Amino acid sequence: MTTPDTPSVLPTRKSAIVTGGSRGIGRAVVEALAENGWQVAFCGHDPERTAQAQAELQSRFGPRISGAPVDVRNPEAVDTFVAKVLAEHGRIDLLVNNAGVGRFAPIDEISGEAWRETIETNLSGPFYFLHAVAPAMKRAGSGWIINIASLAGRHAFAGGAAYNASKFGLVALSEAAMLDLRPFGVRVGTILPGSVETDFGHPAGRGTDHPTGWRLAPEDVAAAVLHLLSYPERALPSTIEIRPTKTGKG
Repeated sequence: MTTPDTPSVLPTRKSAIVTGGSRGIGRAVVEALAENGWQVAFCGHDPERTAQAQAELQSRFGPRISGAPVDVRNPEAVDTFVAKVLAEHGRIDLLVNNAGVGRFAPIDEISGEAWRETIETNLSGPFYFLHAVAPAMKRAGSGWIINIASLAGRHAFAGGAAYNASKFGLVALSEAAMLDLRPFGVRVGTILPGSVETDFGHPAGRGTDHPTGWRLAPEDVAAAVLHLLSYPERALPSTIEIRPTKTGKG
């Protein structure tokens, strides 16, 4: 985050889309971009929570921050949202794919519904947004797409079959998209955080009473987004892993 005494390292008046922007990591990313002069359109799954977040953010940053309820699992809804942002902003310079869910259970206990919800939200949703924004970025010859994955996309854990599969897939999707789009000047990067202090979910064996003060803050992930954006156009830092300095053990 910048402070009044710290000059912004980012260009102003650029346009960003942030999915899952009404709370947690997404909300921190929206705030970090807004503090650096960006025009941000965010979406959230819950209409009431999204409207509340929009009101709070507009009270701080004005009408250049807007929110809309979007089900990222619905490609038609995604296309409509992206088209609206493109019409209103005239450009899309940044997409942050952050929306996600966590459904945790042993492989023989997780329901088909929970599996589909996790895969559709965490993997298909980013694909739909990538598919929707890439043409405009290719025409512009520039742009950033940053996918918020997880260290669970590198390291599986018990009870994480659906979540691990979705994040392993997102890492692969990001790497393939990076190769597809870099010839057009469009950069794709992936941020893989470890445990983050949000109300996102609790893997098997870690309930709400588990000590959490050691975890990353959402602002730590937002800082990584700003870090990627600070690189010159010739440089493509494609993967960042972020771990808590300490752990919850002991």
